[in-house]
Amino acid sequence: MKKIYFGGGCFWCTEAIFQRVIGVKKVTPGYMGGKTENPSYKEICTGETGHAEVIEVWYDDKIIDFNTLLSIFFNTHDPTTKNRQGNDIGTQYRSIIICNDKAEMETTNLYIKKLENEKAFNSKIVTQISCNEKFYIAETDHLNYYNENKNQLYCRLVIEPKLKKFISRFKDKLRVK
Repeated sequence: MKKIYFGGGCFWCTEAIFQRVIGVKKVTPGYMGGKTENPSYKEICTGETGHAEVIEVWYDDKIIDFNTLLSIFFNTHDPTTKNRQGNDIGTQYRSIIICNDKAEMETTNLYIKKLENEKAFNSKIVTQISCNEKFYIAETDHLNYYNENKNQLYCRLVIEPKLKKFISRFKDKLRVK
């Protein structure tokens, strides 16, 4: 089992997507990349802690490889907008990947170069890449949010379109229920 951390806007969205990926064993929302110890959701929403909303993804690399996870990440959010995803605005919504070591950072940077060479996006990728940050698990009401709150307006208007995009592009990576 390996783990990686992705921040692509609201962690409710990224959690819902990666929970549906084959080979992903566990997805936990939390906070990384800031200076405050044990931040709360309320604190990170001020933008003063420096943290981003992220997910911790535990995966079996014999079933799904790191490059495929990167592909899913870059294709299910906009990595070209700084500190925002749609109407979610603030540093906590920045695009970020937190790697565990230099090899993952190198692979991630090469993947971004490949996307830029292919002109996969109309604008420059602004995804922040860092390594070995401390992960703080989110409060319990944020865990498994979409699955527990599918009828909430945010889930229907924001998360469901992202899920549909994921399913249409990655049918072969979708976990069978």
